[in-house]
Amino acid sequence: MKICVIGAGPRGTSVLERIIANAAGPVDVHLVDPFPPGAGNVWRINQSDTLLMNTVASQVSLYTDESVALEGPVVPGPSLYQWAKAIAGDQYPDQVLTEASRLGPDSYPTRAIYGYYLEWVFTQLVANAGDVSVTVHRGTAVAVDDQPDGRQTVRLKSGSTVDSVDAVVLALGHGPVALTAEEMSLRDFASERALTYIPPSNPADLDLSRIEPGEKVALRGLGLNFFDYLALFTEGRGGRYERTEDGLVYHPSGLEPALYAGSRRGVPHHARGENEKGPVGRHVPLFLTPPVIERLRHSGRVRFMHDVWPLIDKEARAVYYSTLLAGRLLPAQVEEFSQLYVELLRADGDESPLLARFGVRADELWSWERIAKPYGEQAFSDQADYQRWLLGYLRSDAREAKRGNVSSPLKAALDTLRDLRNEIRMVVDHGGITGSSYRDELARWYTPFNAFLSIGPPLRRIEEMTALLEAGVLSVLGPGVRVALGEVFLVDASSVPAPPIAVTTLIEARIPDVDLHRSANPLLRYLKATGQCRSFHIPDEGAESFESGGMAVTARPYRVIDATNRPHPARFAYGVPTEYVHWVTAAGIRPGVGSVTLEDSDAIARAALAVRTTPMAGVGRLA
Repeated sequence: MKICVIGAGPRGTSVLERIIANAAGPVDVHLVDPFPPGAGNVWRINQSDTLLMNTVASQVSLYTDESVALEGPVVPGPSLYQWAKAIAGDQYPDQVLTEASRLGPDSYPTRAIYGYYLEWVFTQLVANAGDVSVTVHRGTAVAVDDQPDGRQTVRLKSGSTVDSVDAVVLALGHGPVALTAEEMSLRDFASERALTYIPPSNPADLDLSRIEPGEKVALRGLGLNFFDYLALFTEGRGGRYERTEDGLVYHPSGLEPALYAGSRRGVPHHARGENEKGPVGRHVPLFLTPPVIERLRHSGRVRFMHDVWPLIDKEARAVYYSTLLAGRLLPAQVEEFSQLYVELLRADGDESPLLARFGVRADELWSWERIAKPYGEQAFSDQADYQRWLLGYLRSDAREAKRGNVSSPLKAALDTLRDLRNEIRMVVDHGGITGSSYRDELARWYTPFNAFLSIGPPLRRIEEMTALLEAGVLSVLGPGVRVALGEVFLVDASSVPAPPIAVTTLIEARIPDVDLHRSANPLLRYLKATGQCRSFHIPDEGAESFESGGMAVTARPYRVIDATNRPHPARFAYGVPTEYVHWVTAAGIRPGVGSVTLEDSDAIARAALAVRTTPMAGVGRLA
């Protein structure tokens, strides 16, 4: 038995772990990745230590546990936090040992130390692989084809091949995509005028040294990617933060560019509440329950805004008001309120009398509109006026984040969105909602809204942003950011009356979209061009369907579907390229909460091990 896993980051390593756990006899596993196995590209150990993970150390793992619904055996292992507390000695650089010694269960680790953890996991797997042999190919896979005998050949960019493969697993992460028409226009404009334009990218992959100290730089986007650029341009260039009684103060190095940022919303993603849930705590759904999910999966013509969003709304409201009242009422009173409120929401009744009865003030009422647009209809007189408002908003967000994701009513409610990811996936994955609903309501509205609310940066990043604004290193333009072309790039915000800022560098501060049609990954391009894969179509209520940018796969174990709608019996894919088939594929493995990724890895590994190769007519390359 010979299995080739393409992509040796966390998902590929997880599949390897599951192959080793499930193997009943000799297996040859070949891992293909240009970057070191375990960490892969995104988590490589040689990246800047200013770049942080977005998950606390105790909630990061690569190992199975009893919470995961597996067909294969459970093989436990340490979380990132447990590993960090156990390492010692000179096999690691001093900065790794220093960070490990300081790391708490609720600390946000650097991405580099996660890379060291992943490389350690990989080393342990290989050392204890039994009858499974592991061969690493440090290269880029550019083609996979079927052989006449039913096996497959994987071709690398170098020209070498992995031949006679019984099963292939694609465990790819985020990859480059071709530029859109607008991005190409901006790139060409920059090229003609010796300016700099950076399209959507992973900041860690870029050489930013060409951007000079003091150079005016615009960042379009205020999400997680923005905070990576912020760190690289400030601490990454020798600046430092000092904590005082009044908060963080930034001391510039003098090497920073002048940063101008903005987005459509005009405010950054919400800070994550300090973790009070431990490694495995999560909100138990009250409305989006297994019976409700089962009913939605079988009802047909499910629309996100009509059928799913109202349940998410109720979950958040119930947590918000219960947490709010827990700070002022006796536990028995809070329990009484919670029971009455849940019953009322289930009946779709009027909540106003009950809230008034328990003393909820008008200014405390839950409002998605206020959260989505915190400045409301406020008119700003100029840039300084907006900046004053923004500083107050950021300080308020930081205060709530410090209270924690259980104690703060706001952060507890927003954290339910994170806790509900699995339940939402169970409803929407594999065409669970109509195509137009997925496109217009989930992909275009809820997914970015969810990211804004529950996939934000650690509290520290909001404090740092505040310090940079006060130090004059950063300016935020406001909501409705715009880019115009003059002699250079001209940036302003539609909501703030101010002259445009002339900048010589424009950065799209976001990661590339998942889009099979525009993918620049050579393997995905080859598979699509040869008819060996296709994009995922989500049926709609009419004759049309929504053609997504995700790769079509079957239900678990996720066999790749070709252009003629045939699933390949021995080729599997999961993770980022299958976005739209699955929702929010970039989420990592968390211990103790029944990680879907681990269930997927186990199912794929077992299916790959079960392949019995036979000659296949007409399967594979179609062009």
